[in-house]
Amino acid sequence: MIRRNTRLRREYLYKKSLESKERTIYDRKQQIKDAVEQGKRLPTELRDMDKSAKEDLGYDQAQEAPSTHEDDEYARGGVFDPKILITTSRDPSSRLQQFSKEMRLVFPNSQRINRGGHVMKEIVDACRANEVTDLIVLHEHRGQPDGMIVSHFPYGPTCYFSLHNVVLRHDIKDQGTVSEAFPHLIFENFNSKLGARITNILKFLFPVPKDDTKRVMTFSNDNDYISYRHHVYVKAANQVELAEVGPRFEMRPYEIRLGTVDLTDADVEWQLSAFTRTAAKRQEL
Repeated sequence: MIRRNTRLRREYLYKKSLESKERTIYDRKQQIKDAVEQGKRLPTELRDMDKSAKEDLGYDQAQEAPSTHEDDEYARGGVFDPKILITTSRDPSSRLQQFSKEMRLVFPNSQRINRGGHVMKEIVDACRANEVTDLIVLHEHRGQPDGMIVSHFPYGPTCYFSLHNVVLRHDIKDQGTVSEAFPHLIFENFNSKLGARITNILKFLFPVPKDDTKRVMTFSNDNDYISYRHHVYVKAANQVELAEVGPRFEMRPYEIRLGTVDLTDADVEWQLSAFTRTAAKRQEL
């Protein structure tokens, strides 16, 4: 089993290493196509290429965009329902345990386990053996939940979020009952390429809902902080009445790694640069 996982991981990394070359060739073909259609001269960097590189281009008008490792990561998304495992950091406080129980109700088809003395490698191996699609690890600081890790199987990605302003279900007045139905999802203001990446990571944690589902979950981006809200609604005459179910919190992504959570040497796909001079003006999502 270990040899098989190693071989599959090696094949995945090899396919990923070819992406940059395929993307470069595709972009150059698009530049040639645009120049031919507009009747302009080729860009200087294409005119100065050597003969062998020009032969590799092989201009084809019907060329499709090359596939990426993202296409393989979520190839089963929407076809098979996700299977999620939720756990916490070691020795969790009562508040973090309560938060993990409420997060189990947020994600359909999820199970929660006590971390105990298990190391992350053992948890990841158990997830692979039981065909778990995603692992969610919750962290805290002085009893307040402050971090969430979402790791997709079998090969990644792993996205790290910081949590802010966490309000549990029992802290919300007049909270509604928790529905077991698959929820409708609303993603607001995810406009960049990174925003689409975060949307996919979050979207494929949920199964495809039915049309008549009365459960709605909202992920709204505002200045790179994602506000999560959970509601159920009821149609009354010409109005729609919303009831907040909870929990509610804000989350901010700060790193994406191309690997599972147990791989400390996985490639960093994106990392938040919070301490640069332009960080306050830059919006990533």
